[in-house]
Amino acid sequence: MRALLFDKDGTLLDFEASWSRVLKELCLTLAEGDTAAAEAMLLAGGFDPASGRFRSGGALAAGHTVDITRLWFPALRGAALQAMVERIDNTFYENGITCSVPIPGLAETLHALSDAGFMMGVATNDGTAATKAALAALKLSDFLPHVFGYDSVERPKPAPDIVHAFAKATGVPLQAIAVIGDNPHDLEMARAAGAGAAIGVLSGNGGLRELQPLADVVLESVRDLPGWLAARPPGQSPTQSD
Repeated sequence: MRALLFDKDGTLLDFEASWSRVLKELCLTLAEGDTAAAEAMLLAGGFDPASGRFRSGGALAAGHTVDITRLWFPALRGAALQAMVERIDNTFYENGITCSVPIPGLAETLHALSDAGFMMGVATNDGTAATKAALAALKLSDFLPHVFGYDSVERPKPAPDIVHAFAKATGVPLQAIAVIGDNPHDLEMARAAGAGAAIGVLSGNGGLRELQPLADVVLESVRDLPGWLAARPPGQSPTQSD
């Protein structure tokens, strides 16, 4: 592996700590204070009231802003749809700067991976500008110069377009790129693109049962990534045992 492409929320950032309050407030605002309507929007987006968490694969955990807007406002079309997408994206942009909470040990992990010579980037279904702003606020931009949001490619996750764009930007062949994510659609993107490795992490919405069938390895979090990469003999494929 020569390059690492990370999902953002749930992989680099603590999804619940960063977004749970923001999403609840957003629903209440869009529902114009109607608490029942706001709760229905959250449930439709994948919120699980039993656990108080957002489900893997739900629109709020895995979808992009257009998916979310169409789910919540199915009657909107054309300019009205675009205006609502922009309104929600602006909320994500503003809150991403102030509310993003990194996975514990993230800065030290990225520093170690950078020192080891890996090129790194981010593949997210959030907007590109919002993601860059959040990374800048966390002082992580230097480690992650290649950022691809849903609006940077024709087909966002789980399509392969972002991995192909990352390969083109870095000059690294697909088989030398590892994709790291907490949702099945991250790993599906890796497989569709022909990436060299699909690595699941349990720090976000996805569980072991969901990720394991799609992953070459499932780690607790990105903090385990430097050790896993260092333990692999040169030239060993991800599916070979150590």
